[in-house]
Amino acid sequence: MTILNRASASAAAAAAVLLFLPAVASGECTCDADDDGVVNKSLALRYKLAAIAAILAASAVGVLLPVASKVVPALSPERSFFFVVKAFAAGVILSTGFIHVLPDAFDSLTSPCIAGSPWGDFPFAGFVAMLAAIGTLMVDTYATSYYRRRSRVKATSGDVEVPGVQVHTHATHAHSHGPLDLDVEGSELLRHRVISQVLELGIIVHSVIIGIALGASESPKTIRPLIAALTFHQFFEGIGLGGCITQAKFNARTVAIMALFFAGTTPTGIAIGIGITNSYSETSPTALIVQGLFNSASAGILIYMALVDLLSADFMSLKMQANGKLQFCSNVSLLIGAGCMSLLAKWA
Repeated sequence: MTILNRASASAAAAAAVLLFLPAVASGECTCDADDDGVVNKSLALRYKLAAIAAILAASAVGVLLPVASKVVPALSPERSFFFVVKAFAAGVILSTGFIHVLPDAFDSLTSPCIAGSPWGDFPFAGFVAMLAAIGTLMVDTYATSYYRRRSRVKATSGDVEVPGVQVHTHATHAHSHGPLDLDVEGSELLRHRVISQVLELGIIVHSVIIGIALGASESPKTIRPLIAALTFHQFFEGIGLGGCITQAKFNARTVAIMALFFAGTTPTGIAIGIGITNSYSETSPTALIVQGLFNSASAGILIYMALVDLLSADFMSLKMQANGKLQFCSNVSLLIGAGCMSLLAKWA
C-alpha cells in the first residue's frame, strides 16, 4: 500500500505539473505593455521633456549643417568630404530601415495580441514594404519623365524653365544663353527635389510612431536609452536629408519648412504620446496593426532611398569612380554608419 500510495502521489504531482506548464507558457506571452516593472510617472515626464529638447536640437543641427555649407565649406556638395559624410548618413538610414523599422513591423503584425487571420496567414510587413519601395520607384520615375517632357515642350517655345534656372533661347539666332544641356540639368535638379521630399516623408512616418511610443511610456528605464539612441539617429538622419535638400537647391522658405518639419516630427510625436498616456495602449490590436503597416511602408521607403537614391547615385558618380581614395573612405564611412546604427538596436 505504501508503494501504491507513493506511486499515486507521484502521478498526481506529474499531472499537476503538466496542467501548470501551459499556464506558465501562456503567462510568458501577454498583451500587457512592457514597462520593465518600473513605473515612475514624474521621473518619466522629466526624461520625456529632456528627450524633446535633445532630439529637437540634434535634428535641427543635423539637417541644417549641409544647408549651411557656406559656413562649413567642407560640407559643400562639391567637396569630397560631403560624399563621405553622406555615405555615413545613408548607412544610418539603411540600418534604420532594415534593423529598426522593419523588424518592429514584423513584431507588430505577428503579435499574439491581434487576430491570427488574416495577419498570421501572410507576411504583410514584407509585402507592404515591397509595395512602398515600388511606389517610391514609380514616383521617382514618373516625376522625372514628366519634367523632361515638359521642359522639351517649353524649349521649343523659346523659354526653357529649369527649377532655379530660367533661360531664354532665340530660335531665330544661332546662340543661346545658359547651360548646354538644360534638359539633363533640370532633370537632375528635379530628381534631387523628389528624393529629398520622399525621403523626408519616409523619415517622418516612423519618427512620429517612435515618438508616440516614447511619450506614452512611463518607465524611466525604457526612456533613458531611447533618448541617446534617438538623438544620435536623428542627427545623422538629418545630415542625410540635409544633403539632399542642399543638392535640390530649394529656396530659403522651402528649406526652412522642410527643416522645421523634420526637426519637429519626433518631439511632436513625444508630446502626443504624453497627452494620450492614460488612454494609449501599445499592445491594443488597433495600435499594433496601424504601427505595423506604417512601419512597413516607412521601411520600404527608407531602404529604397538609401540604396538607390543616396548610395547608388553617389557611388556610381564620375567623381567617386575617378577617385580611389574617395571610394575607400566612402565605403568605410558607409559601414561605420550602418554598424553604429545597428548597434543601437541593443538599446532601442
